[in-house]
Amino acid sequence: MTENTQVLFKSRPTGWVDASHFEVVKTPMADPGPGEVLVRNIFMSLDPYMRGRMRDQKSYTPGFELGKVLQAGAVGEVIASNDPALTTGDLVEGRLGWETYTVAKAELVNKVDGKAASLSHYLGVLGMPSMTAWIGLRNIGQPQAGETVYVSAASGAVGQVAGQIAKMHGCHVAGSAGSDDKVAYIKDVLGYDAAFNYKTAASLDQALAASCPEGIDVYFENVGGAMLDAVLLRVNPHARIVACGMISQYNLAQPEGVKNLSTIVGNKVRMQGFIVSDHMDQKPAFMAEMSGWLAEGKIKYREDITEGIENAPAAFIGMLKGENFGKQIVKIADP
Repeated sequence: MTENTQVLFKSRPTGWVDASHFEVVKTPMADPGPGEVLVRNIFMSLDPYMRGRMRDQKSYTPGFELGKVLQAGAVGEVIASNDPALTTGDLVEGRLGWETYTVAKAELVNKVDGKAASLSHYLGVLGMPSMTAWIGLRNIGQPQAGETVYVSAASGAVGQVAGQIAKMHGCHVAGSAGSDDKVAYIKDVLGYDAAFNYKTAASLDQALAASCPEGIDVYFENVGGAMLDAVLLRVNPHARIVACGMISQYNLAQPEGVKNLSTIVGNKVRMQGFIVSDHMDQKPAFMAEMSGWLAEGKIKYREDITEGIENAPAAFIGMLKGENFGKQIVKIADP
C-alpha cells in the first residue's frame, strides 16, 4: 500500500490566509473504481481564484469543502486505469487534488503530449492563465495598432502573456509589478515599452501618466482597488477594461471602494468581467496559436516552481502576497 500525502482545507479564513487554514496528512492510496483512473500528480497549479473558493458564498465555481482535499489544475501520469480511453503511462491534465495521488473520473481529464512541451507548461503558458490573457484581449480588449495597453500584475501568470500579445498587435504596452527585478523582466525580457514598481512609485497617478502619456485604451485588470481607481483617471474615450481579477481585494475583510467610476460614463468606457472556463470552445484555436508562438520564440514565459506538496500552502500564501516571480507551480514528483 503506497502512502498518499494530502493537503486538507482545515478552516475558512476571514482575512489573510495563513498556515492554520491547511492540514497536511498521510493517508493510504485509494484504488480507482469503474470509469476512473489513478493519477500520480507531477505538477500542480496555484492560482489567485482559489482564494474565492475558500469563502462560504455563491460563486461561479464550487467552494472548497472543509476537511476535504483542496483541488487544483494539475498534470500527472496515469498509473492505474479502469477506463478503456486511458492506459497506464498516459499523461493527463485536469482538476485534480493537492496530493501526491488522485483518483479521478477518466472523462474529466485530458491526455497531453509530454514530448511536445514541458509538462508544467500545460498549467501556464499552454494552460488556463495564458488562455485567460488570450481570451481577455481577443474577446474584450480588442487592442488596435497604435493604442496604449496597460497591464497590472504584468509579471504574473496572466499578465506576462497579455502584454506580449498586445505588443504583437502593435500597441504601446505598459505594466506594473511589485519589485525592481520584476519590472526589469517586464521591460528587458517581455518587451514592454514602459513599466514601474507600484510599491515604490511616488504615486500611481504619476507612474501611470509617465508610462501611458497618451492615456489608456485597454486596461487588463488583475489587481483592483487603488490601481483601478488610478487607471480610471487615465482612460481614453471608448477604452476597454478587461476585468480578469482583483487580487488586492481577495484577502480584505472589507473590500476597498472605487471612487472614480464616473469617468466610465463620460469616456464611454466598456468594462467587462469574464471567466475563461466559459470559453472552452475556443481552446483548440488558442492551443494552435500559442503553440506556434512558443515554437517561433514570440512568447516568453517564466515559472516559479516550489518543490514538494507539503510546501503548497506556503507557496499559495506567498503568491497571494506577490512573492512569486512568474506562474506559481508546485512540483509534486519527477516527470
